[in-house]
Amino acid sequence: MTSMWRTCGWVLVGSALILALSLGVRHGFGLFLSPMSAEFGWGRGVFAFAIALQNLIWGLAQPFTGALADRFGAAKVVLIGGVLYAVGLVLMGLSDSPWSLSLSAGLLIGIGLSGTSFSVILGVVGRAVPPEKRSMGMGVASATGSFGQFAMLPGTLGLIGWLGWSAALLVLGLLVALIVPLVSMLKDTPMPTVGHEQTLSEALREACSHSGFWLLAIGFFVCGFQVVFIGVHLPAYLVDQHLPASVGTTVLALVGLFNIVGTYTAGWLGGRMSKPRLLTGLYLLRALVIGLFLWLPVTTTTAYLFGMAMGLLWLSTVPLTNGTVATLFGVRNLSMLGGIVFLFHQLGSFLGGWLGGVVYDHTGSYDLIWQVSILLSLLAAALNWPVRERPVARLQVQVGAA
Repeated sequence: MTSMWRTCGWVLVGSALILALSLGVRHGFGLFLSPMSAEFGWGRGVFAFAIALQNLIWGLAQPFTGALADRFGAAKVVLIGGVLYAVGLVLMGLSDSPWSLSLSAGLLIGIGLSGTSFSVILGVVGRAVPPEKRSMGMGVASATGSFGQFAMLPGTLGLIGWLGWSAALLVLGLLVALIVPLVSMLKDTPMPTVGHEQTLSEALREACSHSGFWLLAIGFFVCGFQVVFIGVHLPAYLVDQHLPASVGTTVLALVGLFNIVGTYTAGWLGGRMSKPRLLTGLYLLRALVIGLFLWLPVTTTTAYLFGMAMGLLWLSTVPLTNGTVATLFGVRNLSMLGGIVFLFHQLGSFLGGWLGGVVYDHTGSYDLIWQVSILLSLLAAALNWPVRERPVARLQVQVGAA
């Protein structure tokens, strides 16, 4: 028993560190929008499209990297993802045209993120932690990993101010390369075969015939739309409201800091309450927070309060959504099925990041996207409410047979 818990702890620490590096660097991409756009004379739509493409590629690749992790273990997938992520950052630092930015920040980093972020890493945690502690374990890994989002933003801003945006990206590439040695901490092996092993096509048919799977996926679309729009465009939005650039950085750092509390609490509550009902509450709170932010005068104080409130709700959806998928379908194909749900998150991310730039370039304002974000929150709340946390019949038969 002691050995099992030691292994779980080792996996949790390694997973958290990898998430901290992967998501911490990604969380700061919005800081590069203004300096890169200003140097090359781009509109905000060029940078926004590259980041939107990154999220789309990330989502499209996620089911495949998840399936590979489920079948062959996550270590190789994370290793390759870490290398591609690091190379993408280096090439992004050398980019001088829209196509080279899309290739590096979009394609390479997008594929790299699919191998080093939630779907694959939380699949490792889900297989390592006992079922009764699974939601909590996912919350712990997500929360600890979220510390990277808080810690790395000031560092990224400092690097840009000290070295310039190009050299800063080269340094971040070296930092992400640390994922490679951390792979050794992921003691993840494919699940042993017990009786008839469910094939990939059987797992897909089972999930696709389940209404709860689609409701979770469409609800997760909304999460992606909101977090990428805010993460990429909020610093520029606050500058437009005549606040110093440092305020936007501080707000995103506060999002990362309070995200630690939010994801941990969501994971803890998910082990005690209905996860879909908690998701409904989270999306309703997001609608309220965004509405108040738009209604109140934009000041340094209200911006900081917005960052704190959104941080509590930021990635709290992740352990709850992945935990529900694990409850419904088991953990054998968790990385793949979680990857499909995450694909919808990334479709939302693509639209949130890209449309933010397009709408701004055409109207000179982000007002329309803020309003759409509120309406989408209400939609996601309604979609998650009817989901029921009951294992599919196949799992119920297995439990009865045991």
